Amino acid sequence: MASRSEVFTSRWGMLLAMLGMAVGTGNIWRFPRIAASNGGGSFLVAWAVFLLAWSIPLLIVEFAMGKGTRRGPLGAFVKTLGPGFAWMGAWVAFVATAIMFYYSVVMGWTIRFFVGTLTGEVPGATPSAFWDGFHSTPGAVLTHAVAMGLGVFVVSKGVRGIETAAKVLIPSLIALVIVLAIRAVTLPGASAGLAFLFTPDWNALADYRIWLEALTQNAWDTGAGWGLVVSYAVYMRAREDTALNAFVIGFGNNSMSLLAGIMVLCTVFSVMPDAAGEIVGAGNEGLTFIWVPQLFQQIPGGRFFQAIFFLALVFAAWTSLVAMIELASRVLMDLGVSRGRAIAAVGTAGLLFGIPSALRLEVFQNQDWVWGVGLMLSGFFFAFAVLRYGVTRFRETFINHRDSDIRIGAWWDWAMRLVAVEAVVLTVWWLWSARGEDFAATWTLFSAYNVGSVLIQFGIVLGLLLVLNRWLAASAQSESTAGGGVVDAGD
Repeated sequence: MASRSEVFTSRWGMLLAMLGMAVGTGNIWRFPRIAASNGGGSFLVAWAVFLLAWSIPLLIVEFAMGKGTRRGPLGAFVKTLGPGFAWMGAWVAFVATAIMFYYSVVMGWTIRFFVGTLTGEVPGATPSAFWDGFHSTPGAVLTHAVAMGLGVFVVSKGVRGIETAAKVLIPSLIALVIVLAIRAVTLPGASAGLAFLFTPDWNALADYRIWLEALTQNAWDTGAGWGLVVSYAVYMRAREDTALNAFVIGFGNNSMSLLAGIMVLCTVFSVMPDAAGEIVGAGNEGLTFIWVPQLFQQIPGGRFFQAIFFLALVFAAWTSLVAMIELASRVLMDLGVSRGRAIAAVGTAGLLFGIPSALRLEVFQNQDWVWGVGLMLSGFFFAFAVLRYGVTRFRETFINHRDSDIRIGAWWDWAMRLVAVEAVVLTVWWLWSARGEDFAATWTLFSAYNVGSVLIQFGIVLGLLLVLNRWLAASAQSESTAGGGVVDAGD
């Protein structure tokens, strides 16, 4: 639990740390591709709706649970729902930790491409030459280790270290993305990209897939329902507001996604209008590590702006990785492990379990797919926790306290019910989409995109957590009883 000295020193520092948690590579490399592949302006309409119907309600829950219980996801679920639901909090923590195992690999890629840009190695003679010669090699393991080391270094400095890093990295990231967006909109023909991104086709909104993709993107790029906000909210000052902070983080995060969309799509439509469909249709790795260097190569000062792009990616990945390491460490601390040992254990596990994704792109793609779907279940568990506790009671107990800057009304009660439905619909849709023509053939442990792999890995993890539930709950409750200096929500 958090002692009275372990709090963010200011709201500004706390918001920057939270924004660093939310803004990651998904904003910069995933959002432009998904927006472009789903109608541009039409997608933005649905995406804005789900900011209010998914991201903001869940961010409010996480702020409230973390600040109100002063525990990570495991302890927060135990304290809110009782010992019988420790497995739910453990699931939330496990999914974010599983993502951490391969997310550090992504950060490693961004580091290598930044260095390659500075040395002139990127781009290569052909669009995919450098990428194909780097991923799934010992070099990728090395950059993965560097990324984990950088993340552990920040977390080892405690909440003050996280806050200090955020105060440097997030303003730098914002400045870098703004510079790139300004450069993009000043390119000849950039107006076509702006028109595509901001002109909705209202008839296209009849396509349910646009809405489901918009919901998925909100789940990915805000970090809502991951449990990361819970872990950071542990360090909120006693009189800090919860609801207003959730709105600031949600809108701030999505603003960064919009800037990234402007940056990429304006550049694409300016430089390669005839190949725009091929470029934006590429996967995350293809768009970022194959096509982006080719785009920058064709604009004045391209190498300079390419270096800025990959540096921005490094900063975005770094701040998000720090939050994941902190979450995993917080869970171990809730189980009675000292902070130093918890961080060491998480750092070692992250290094070892990230190696398969670094050495084989197929493993990376599998883990990205499996635990991306797992996030939907995490969001459902948060909604379930609120509904079981009593949605109105939760709102009046944990959200609308005497120091609130704004008071949340009954709309939030209905929003949380909607979140539970959305999580179920989204999970079923993604699994149905991946079923394949030969359903029996999908039952493999590690395949890039199928339903059997998800269900097998989900079954293994959920089974273990249910078996260990009594021990998890007892350990979390024991630490709660033994600890001192809790900063209560109403202090």
